[in-house]
Amino acid sequence: MSSSPLSKKRRLSGSETKTGSHCSSSNSVRTEPSYTPSNGMAKNGSDAEIDEGLYSRQLYVLGHEAMKRMQTSNVLISGMRGLGVEIAKNVILAGVKSVTLHDQGVAEWRDLSSQFYLREEDLGKNRADVSQLRLAELNSYVPVASYTGTLTNDYLTQFQVVVLTNSSLEEQMRVGDFCHSKGVKLIIADTRGLFGQLFCDFGDEMMVFDPNGEEPLSAMISMITKDSAGVVTCLDEARHGFESGDHVTFTEVQGMTELNGCQPIEIKALGPYTFSICDTTSFSDYVRGGIVSQVKMPKKISFKSLSSSMAEPEFMLTDFAKFDRPGQLHVGFQALHAYEKKHSRLPKPWNQADADELVALAGEVNAAQTGSAKQDQLDEALLKKLASVSAGDLAPINAFIGGLAAQEVMKACTGKFMPVMQWLYYDALECLPEAEGVTPTEEECAPRNCRYDGQVAVFGTKIQELLSKQRYFLVGAGAIGCELLKNFAMMGLASGEGEIIVTDMDTIEKSNLNRQFLFRPWDVTKMKSETAAAAVKQMNPSVRITGHQNRVGPDTERVYDDDFFESLDGVANALDNVDARMYMDRRCVYYRKPLLESGTLGTKGNVQVVIPFITESYSSSQDPPEKSIPICTLKNFPNAIEHTLQWARDEFEGLFKQPAENAMQYLTDPKFMERTLKLPGAQPLEVLEAVYKSLVTDCPRNWEDCITWARNHWQCQYNNNIRQLLHNFPPDQLTSSGAPFWSGPKRCPHPLEFDTNNELHMDYVMAGANLLAQSYGMPVSRDRANVARLLQDIKVPTFTPKSGVKIHVSDQELQNSNASVGFSSDDSRLEELKTLLPAAESASQFKLCPIEFEKDDDSNFHMDFIVAASNLRAENYDIPPADRHKSKLIAGKIIPAIATTTAAVVGLVCLELLKVVQKHKKLETFKNGFMNLALPFFAFSEPIAAPKHKYYEIDWTLWDRFEVKGLQPSGEEMTLREFLAYFKDEHKLEITMLSQGVSMLYSFFMPAAKLKERLDLPMTEIVTKVSKKKLGKHVKALVFELCCNDETDEDVEVPYVRYTIR
Repeated sequence: MSSSPLSKKRRLSGSETKTGSHCSSSNSVRTEPSYTPSNGMAKNGSDAEIDEGLYSRQLYVLGHEAMKRMQTSNVLISGMRGLGVEIAKNVILAGVKSVTLHDQGVAEWRDLSSQFYLREEDLGKNRADVSQLRLAELNSYVPVASYTGTLTNDYLTQFQVVVLTNSSLEEQMRVGDFCHSKGVKLIIADTRGLFGQLFCDFGDEMMVFDPNGEEPLSAMISMITKDSAGVVTCLDEARHGFESGDHVTFTEVQGMTELNGCQPIEIKALGPYTFSICDTTSFSDYVRGGIVSQVKMPKKISFKSLSSSMAEPEFMLTDFAKFDRPGQLHVGFQALHAYEKKHSRLPKPWNQADADELVALAGEVNAAQTGSAKQDQLDEALLKKLASVSAGDLAPINAFIGGLAAQEVMKACTGKFMPVMQWLYYDALECLPEAEGVTPTEEECAPRNCRYDGQVAVFGTKIQELLSKQRYFLVGAGAIGCELLKNFAMMGLASGEGEIIVTDMDTIEKSNLNRQFLFRPWDVTKMKSETAAAAVKQMNPSVRITGHQNRVGPDTERVYDDDFFESLDGVANALDNVDARMYMDRRCVYYRKPLLESGTLGTKGNVQVVIPFITESYSSSQDPPEKSIPICTLKNFPNAIEHTLQWARDEFEGLFKQPAENAMQYLTDPKFMERTLKLPGAQPLEVLEAVYKSLVTDCPRNWEDCITWARNHWQCQYNNNIRQLLHNFPPDQLTSSGAPFWSGPKRCPHPLEFDTNNELHMDYVMAGANLLAQSYGMPVSRDRANVARLLQDIKVPTFTPKSGVKIHVSDQELQNSNASVGFSSDDSRLEELKTLLPAAESASQFKLCPIEFEKDDDSNFHMDFIVAASNLRAENYDIPPADRHKSKLIAGKIIPAIATTTAAVVGLVCLELLKVVQKHKKLETFKNGFMNLALPFFAFSEPIAAPKHKYYEIDWTLWDRFEVKGLQPSGEEMTLREFLAYFKDEHKLEITMLSQGVSMLYSFFMPAAKLKERLDLPMTEIVTKVSKKKLGKHVKALVFELCCNDETDEDVEVPYVRYTIR
């Protein structure tokens, strides 16, 4: 990703891939049983618990405090055209206390190009009334009402936040002054064709509790000086990441204990590992240790009212390449209001006289300015374009501005994240025809009383027809997929001869409903792709759409074959993992199809457009690999909750999944033993010991055995192993250099003593025993009292730490010891195990089933086990524990997600789609985008051009290849000898190595006998022989990779070969 700081590993979203599904959440305790809607959701307000099952992914973005503040906010959204409905959709999904929709207008044809909850049969009806029924279904925690009267001052006082869309300037001014005087927060949002406007006024005094939404940083300390500004040095394991002006507090400092639990101190960053704090001269001497943690400090900000901000505007830039546009558009939008007031209509699409009049009005507006809003010179060409497209109403622009505006509503309600200060203008003029001076004609763009009038007003009928014929492949029907489908339907993509094929192998889960807005509670457990396809058919019945349930990958290349890809106009990814993205990218490069790529992570989002022969591909740039936790840190020296959670996940796999898998393979797969014995090092012994444990020593006969196993395992992990570790390295142990062994990142542990009155100890035994019972196909039990009674009678073997037990202190030491393992004792134990293991014939008596970790089902004991296992280990090492919510995020590797970011990102994707459909060719016309709505920050850049390579005088990029027809005119297929000769004669290249996939077909160092055997074989025969796989009937061509020398015997880089066989 070129300009994107959002890494590919985390650039996720779309459909979260999970198995299993459920609709209950044991976390949502409700205090008021009197009101529960039919689907089991409860009402909002300060007395309601947050339904973590529904809001899970959003909670990881906003946090519980912000969600609670949001649940006390009543929001008014005025204007139910495309922009209004987009804002309302996002705000309702977010979970405010209530939403009131206001509109005095009726549905017209031009609304249908972006108002996804209006249908043709609704023409002439009030927009708010019609929308209310459909918006109310989105979230039964949020009451939605419609209001069709006038916005009197009295009426406005009942709301905490007021949003105006589609309002006159007079109304904006009146409402703006009133809201500012009464402390009601105001947002004004407007779109005109390819232009957007956003304004925020959250009052004279507003507290922002968290300006950026990032997790507070912490670091381990190695030194603190006594000074007028004490200098703190952190361990050089990682940079501290603090900035000057941050506030921090301290814990676990030895010696200079005055710092522990101190009030937040402002710091000054001195370097990557050092920063200065307050005067420390009067403090005790620093001895060792300590953790420094960042503290988020509330920040007070102040807004000007609309009337004073109009004259002295503060602009937020969305595109640094358009530095001067906000000021011009600030005047232009006022001129549009003046035009509308004068003519009771907007300028006609692409009408020259109307555009000239708007320019004249803009001149008058500008002349009347007294403050900084006055422009030295007006950009007439820009203002004419504003006039020409202002009657348009585009779904992608509404999605982008609507996503931003809804996020501002949430900021107004919660004080979470930094608001837009105070004006934001945006335009997407690159979507217009590329050629100089070519603009749509007035006739082409005139209204036709059809549902696309709002889009035709900007682009004309020819582009509308092009859109209707497009054949697009959408991969994923999760959050990004749902938003894309909605915009596709509004834009009329594939509404004629074209088709949208959407594939997703996932089913709908309750946690999806918070942002995958095409799904309803009654759709839970249905297939995403089919449900989404049916939902958009309701929005625009003429869209042709087909839902598939296939995973994209080598396994489905019979379905998504050459014929399929060659028939496409483009591909849109809505995926949640990098591997699938890279795979689709490779397919698009091979078939030379445009790819629209996007992703989100909380409030961050990015868009990348891949255009054949013009841009680099998605895979051209890669992120550095994620840092993994060293094995020895996990095994013996954890110092953070992330370490204990990863350890607990490994425990889960190693206790309830891996052993059952291996044992069942041993019992049912005759080749298992042979395969296992071929494994390197001590692995054969480890695997067979585990199988022996599963089938003999640990195999439970009844529920009591499961309890005994769990209790003994608790003893082993939280007492015995810790005592052994402390036997090897006592608390006062010194290293060879005389420093304390237990210091810096090594925290000295202490053993735990089991107690049936300790909830956490009981949680562990309950979860462990139930999971063991499940893995042996035995019934489970939730009777805690019974378990506590059974525990009284269990005799736990006494443990004495042994001498001579080797504990590795670093991963390097561990690797060295693995390399020097002696096998003599292992061999005899291996032979013994072979005789001790039960015969495979006895398989019928075992019902082992491996357990796949599923984080989102609160009744399955999985998260119960992870939380208990992790927090007990955290207690061993005095690491602060994590609650279930945080544990689920880290252990389940959940991607935080929120509807606002998704809507905004997808709006940008669909603007790129408009360029792709028109076949734009200039690199600078396309825009890769990155945003972080929390800051808020936007960056657009032209995509990176496809890098050029050269052999002889021939330039080539990743989009080029050699085309070789395998079938000769004679009907015979080319042999290897002929293939090598063809490159020598045609391209003056001597092939030194030739491969297909992972199969080496030819190399210059191949043994003579093997070469002789292959030279006269047809190419496809060599491929099937080497790969030991038959070529499917769907395969039309093979891809060969070449290493070549030129005529001077120099190694040259060349494109791949597409070798056509059918």
